[in-house]
Amino acid sequence: MKSDQDLYKQLRGLPKERLWGEEVMGFNVADPRQRLERVAVIRAVGMVFSRFGTEEEKSVVRDWLIALLKDSQEKIRRYAMAALPKIGAGETGEEQMLTLLSKPGEEREKRHLGRALEKVGGAATLAVIGQGARLPGLTEQKVKAAVFRKENPGTVKLDALLPVTKGMMVTLRCRRGLEGFVRDEVMEKLLDQDNQAGARGLFRLGEVKPGCVTLIPLKSFSLGQLYGLRCFATVGIALGTVHDSSGPEWEEALARCIGSTRTRDIMLAVTEGAARYRLDFPARGHQRGAIRAVVDRAYALSTEILNDPREAPWSVDVIPAGREASVELRPRLYPDPRLFYRVDDVAAASHPPLAACMVRLAGQAWKVSHGEHREGEIVWDPFCGSGMELIERALAGGVGAVLGTDTDPAAIEISRTNFAAANLPAVRSEFTCCDFRDAPIAPGSVSLIITNPPLGRRVRVKDMQGLFADLYAAAARALRPGGRLILANPLRTGPREESLRMEYHQTIDLGGFNCQLEMYRKFSR
Repeated sequence: MKSDQDLYKQLRGLPKERLWGEEVMGFNVADPRQRLERVAVIRAVGMVFSRFGTEEEKSVVRDWLIALLKDSQEKIRRYAMAALPKIGAGETGEEQMLTLLSKPGEEREKRHLGRALEKVGGAATLAVIGQGARLPGLTEQKVKAAVFRKENPGTVKLDALLPVTKGMMVTLRCRRGLEGFVRDEVMEKLLDQDNQAGARGLFRLGEVKPGCVTLIPLKSFSLGQLYGLRCFATVGIALGTVHDSSGPEWEEALARCIGSTRTRDIMLAVTEGAARYRLDFPARGHQRGAIRAVVDRAYALSTEILNDPREAPWSVDVIPAGREASVELRPRLYPDPRLFYRVDDVAAASHPPLAACMVRLAGQAWKVSHGEHREGEIVWDPFCGSGMELIERALAGGVGAVLGTDTDPAAIEISRTNFAAANLPAVRSEFTCCDFRDAPIAPGSVSLIITNPPLGRRVRVKDMQGLFADLYAAAARALRPGGRLILANPLRTGPREESLRMEYHQTIDLGGFNCQLEMYRKFSR
């Protein structure tokens, strides 16, 4: 006799007409013992018709599954309630499931009923919960989250003030190697000489570690004030730390971080709509069993915040740091409000904070050479992609013209669209579909070349050494004396041109591999 799993694999490969006309019809007239032996047909029908059935066919299947919820055999009822969410239970299916709550049944059936209601439960289930029906905590909060998500998806309010408590910390995370740019931008835009010492202001600068800059809030602040910075990747509010381990004690500690009064107060103060979050373990991958235990316990501690992996405005991230892990509450803002101009994108586009850091490096170097007078910079990106580096540099001010070249015509159109969305009428723009070696750029006419060239990862490069050698040669030709070349370099070699002299280099993480962020200045021979 085949196991349920083996039979399911066989049945799901049948054409839907044969599955319904032969297998289901045979199942319907079989005796109780034979029905149990062929119970896998219920699962197969749910999968096959959810993928290939017409709406009319799904309606017929739905009625059949709902009828099976009344079957005298628990296993058949259980398989039916698992298959219904794939087809769509509808109001009738949900109501029939709810009738099973009041009937005696095995604990296993109640668990499966709860998991099915997590997927199909709506207003009717919420009403039953309000009347005191006993459902698992995880089921209850998932139903609430689904109903609230439908009524109001919810957003993070950037202008709302966050309540500040003793020991509160804000983390600005970035790629390793870029934390110096984040720190300097914080000190320039959020701090002054007095509040660097903690005398006044919104924040005090905390610890700076690879990939992370910590801020200590001194008074209430808004997320909008933090999103005035451009060099960080994500912002998080520290909820606490747990040992980087597993097991019941670890789950309890993590649940207490999530279900704490601090977490509740922050989320309720800054969320429009229901306070919903998803739980992420960036370094661990899927943790389904642990997640169910943690969010169930967190809900018992605080029923006002709901776990919901679908379109939640918040994420709770568990980030390893040695023997401990930091638990952080992170706003999920899509699109990032700082990238208001990004109407479209290309597959190999730059990491936005890297572009912002490159622009900051360019601006600092320009200021050293020209003081506060920053008008008229001519900027070229030989591999412009979606135009991000050019737009970020123009937004920083002091730019007269931007020039973008790329061999992909779609990228050129996207650059033009994004630049128009950035609303920079005072800056002249030219985007040309061509190889950078053939770019229509006069010698000595450019003050800044800022680019993230193809690094051989997402875009294949046949001759990386030759590409970079030609890029350096083109830069030496196009730059005016005092002009700069800023780029990410995956190679250990630099330019042969004596006129290009390195003034800055820093190892950075570009998502699993290291590069050098470099700046060269053009000198007259």
